[in-house]
Amino acid sequence: MALLWAVRGATSRFSGRLLARHSSQAARRGERPGGEELSRLLLDDLAPTPRSAEGLERLFGLSPCLLALRAARRRVARLLLQAGRSGLQGERAELLRAAEARDIPVLRPRRQKLDALCRYQVHQGVCMEVSPLQPRPWTEVGEARPGDDPRQLWLVLEGLQDPRNLGGVLRSAHFLGVDKVITSGRNSCPLTPVVSKASAGAMEVMDLFSTDDLASFLQARAREGWLVAGTVGCLGPEISSFSEIPVTSCLEFLWDRPTVLVLGNEGSGLSKEVQASCQLLLTILPGRQLPSGLDSLNVSVAAGYYGVK
Repeated sequence: MALLWAVRGATSRFSGRLLARHSSQAARRGERPGGEELSRLLLDDLAPTPRSAEGLERLFGLSPCLLALRAARRRVARLLLQAGRSGLQGERAELLRAAEARDIPVLRPRRQKLDALCRYQVHQGVCMEVSPLQPRPWTEVGEARPGDDPRQLWLVLEGLQDPRNLGGVLRSAHFLGVDKVITSGRNSCPLTPVVSKASAGAMEVMDLFSTDDLASFLQARAREGWLVAGTVGCLGPEISSFSEIPVTSCLEFLWDRPTVLVLGNEGSGLSKEVQASCQLLLTILPGRQLPSGLDSLNVSVAAGYYGVK
């Protein structure tokens, strides 16, 4: 048995080297991936994960993987393409070309194996083993003055915990032109592959920052001349203690100065400390009388609504 495992390991290492050499040669020849080239890729249920892949995560989905390769922020151990396709077109062909150009090993697991590796998420036949992506400390953002651009918009997220909500917010923020996104360092969802997939890969190309002290961060921005606008659900007792902070419908809000927009946790909204650091509270008024529990929007939907307005 020990001999069998030794032979299998040696064979896998040899196959990996052979595939990497072939991919590199193909890239140098300028050959277009797909068809005959694709059929030469290693057809394998999945070779054992190399030691260098320890601590890596599996990014899945066509857009997240392609944008991650373009951004080149992650270390990529290998690309997994679902077996059974005779050729690749469009973005899948671009994905393969990018992997070949960087000498990234390409494997072709069967559908059942890829499903299990991606924990039965919708992977679109594409998966990559990559290093995790972390938000950068706010101190690395560099100097940004409100006078530089009167239409600057920063988005601050306090305690978002659902990865699909976070991904949806990031997708909307990227589409609507938000300049920076800052998350709370505590009680927030990490930047997982599920977040990237829900963001359609926007997470891979955005500049994301984090701070452990949102209240101090917001107060500092207000002193610099930014408008710090928090968000709340329908008017109720949860904001009664902050009645000195003006509350307005987002339909009546005039965006005429650099603004920091603050969104809170899916269940509890903004913490008292963060809410007290805001200069203005925005709300989205419903179109009808709503029962308790339906008196606010999902945070990712609200983010898009505030961004449009």
